[in-house]
Amino acid sequence: MALIETDEAARRLARAIASDISIFYDEKVTDGVRHDTLFDVLAEEIAEGENLYKTRVAPNIQGGNHFYKALVDVLIVPKGTVPSKMW
Repeated sequence: MALIETDEAARRLARAIASDISIFYDEKVTDGVRHDTLFDVLAEEIAEGENLYKTRVAPNIQGGNHFYKALVDVLIVPKGTVPSKMW
């Protein structure tokens, strides 16, 4: 399989991975936002997703930080109504 060579395709992949985490681990996402421990409680899942992202995206595109931007946009922003000291 060819590596992803464009920023747009890398962003789409990152968002798809983040969406999968959100769907399969919604309760952990909510608890992580509530207690400001999101990256701790989802450390394993995030590491797995990041590894998948890195195996599919060309190294010169990975520096765009698309993966972590997608985590914020897909996991954290939608939980804006959850009481948290993050806000």
